[in-house]
Amino acid sequence: MLSLRGVTKRYGGFTAVAGLDLDIPAGTLFGFLGPNGAGKTTTMKMVVGLIRPSAGSVHVGGQDVAQHPLAARRIIGYVPDRPHVYERLSALEYMYFIGSLYSLPRAEVLPRSEQLLTLFGLGHKRDHLVESFSHGMKQRLVMASVLLHRPRLLVVDEPMVGLDPQGARLLKDVLRAEVAQGLTVMLSTHTLEVADEVCDEVAVIHKGRLVARGAPAALKAQAGVAGDTLERVFLTLTAEGAATDGAGPVALGGGPT
Repeated sequence: MLSLRGVTKRYGGFTAVAGLDLDIPAGTLFGFLGPNGAGKTTTMKMVVGLIRPSAGSVHVGGQDVAQHPLAARRIIGYVPDRPHVYERLSALEYMYFIGSLYSLPRAEVLPRSEQLLTLFGLGHKRDHLVESFSHGMKQRLVMASVLLHRPRLLVVDEPMVGLDPQGARLLKDVLRAEVAQGLTVMLSTHTLEVADEVCDEVAVIHKGRLVARGAPAALKAQAGVAGDTLERVFLTLTAEGAATDGAGPVALGGGPT
């Protein structure tokens, strides 16, 4: 579903992402992990077409994001780490606005919007202005809206920020249910417990380079911490000096690198 080949992003003399190769098959909930400044958000913005790579290519559903950006974006849903909504609209009006961006028929938008707003616990708020919503409610509204056009790839940067435990549980359940229906999710999070719990596979990026990839259990077993938390693996892989020798990533129990 998602394929990156030699993806590199340079800003002057600084390389934010260096020669990244990555394949994510359809129907996978894929965790993309790394410390601050590792290149996660830059990579995700290249995936959705907001930033052009300095080198390499990104393909989504067979579409080259740089050469066919509109075709690629029709099948992508993207939630940035700091999403913004138009607060002077009601929740339902906001859903109609998003639907118009994808040229969805109004007759389709209403039932789909009501379904999604109810799914995210906002059905009773459909006619309320977004400005009256809490931060967590706005997060849930954004998640509902990004699923409106039925994307094939969902790219989500730090989705749990600002959610209470109930909201976080709901989002995890929705993502797992959508993946079971064939959606592919690329999820960035600093909450390693989330990645450990819901992701089929994770990749760790450090200093712009992929340093490990695999199922959480396989990564923990390889690191000698089977039954422990993913945090131990993460801290080891991103320790000072890691990913600086040019070696390829460690690939464990979960697909191609």
